[in-house]
Amino acid sequence: MELIPDIRPGIWNAWILMSVFILQMLVIMLPGKRSRKSSHLPSKTKRSGLEKYIGVIANISWLVALVYSIFLPLKPGTVWFYTGIFVFVTGLAVLAISTINFMSTPTDKPIAKGVYRFSRHPMYLATFLICLGAGFASGSWVFIFLTVVMILCFHIEALVEERYCIDKYGDAYRKYMDNTPRWIGFKIMRIHKS
Repeated sequence: MELIPDIRPGIWNAWILMSVFILQMLVIMLPGKRSRKSSHLPSKTKRSGLEKYIGVIANISWLVALVYSIFLPLKPGTVWFYTGIFVFVTGLAVLAISTINFMSTPTDKPIAKGVYRFSRHPMYLATFLICLGAGFASGSWVFIFLTVVMILCFHIEALVEERYCIDKYGDAYRKYMDNTPRWIGFKIMRIHKS
């Protein structure tokens, strides 16, 4: 990995990997108003001043990464490239499955099927893996740094989303939270003492 990466626009750059987000947005937005409306938190969702600030940082860092990827050549034939492609494909699979799960769940119920059984926020997790994979595949510490900033901000966004989902779905979402980890894995059932 280079401290200062080679930067030049090109066809075989990291934007190829990052373009999956554009495709995912189109898939969610095209079917109709229902998908479009439920794909974002309502603007009236309560946020603290810090949460608003973190949300802006998350969106800016994601946008900078997207634009930066246009100028960031991939490094085929290197161990970083193959590691990055493996991480990217893993993230792409999670993104594809979570998008299908999202679109096939009625809006009056919390999403609790498919990859949502293993993570309450699989789309954020997928975004992290895809961006991390792009950073590895291009050999860019700068891109990896942007990815880490994004996931730290996404954690705060996830907390806001969970509050919203508790307000919207009530006990059904609380039960889901009790059985599903925030990021990934399996939640160990807790034994409550009386």
